[in-house]
Amino acid sequence: MATTRNTAPDPVNTDPDKYKVIFENDRVRVFDYNDKPGDKTKMHHHKDFVLYALGPFKRRLTFDDGKIAVREFKGGEIMWSDEQSHIGENIGETNTHVLIVELKEPTAN
Repeated sequence: MATTRNTAPDPVNTDPDKYKVIFENDRVRVFDYNDKPGDKTKMHHHKDFVLYALGPFKRRLTFDDGKIAVREFKGGEIMWSDEQSHIGENIGETNTHVLIVELKEPTAN
């Protein structure tokens, strides 16, 4: 079962050395995320978001239900993701540098 958004840790609190809020209003929050090969985040939560890769990277995500996914991006790629909690680990040979736009509005039913 996914962690609820009310109790899940915020990435700015769990990994302030990696996540920087660069814009926020009542509808979105935009992060600039940076890490190095071998870096790993603590478990944290994202609301629905769009990710834009500023460069190539490869990482392993461990979700709060124990499932694991490996994702690899080229610079310029964009991905949509539903709300989730995960640990991220840079398993590639390049830094991870992305912009993440989290939506604050609830998903339409």
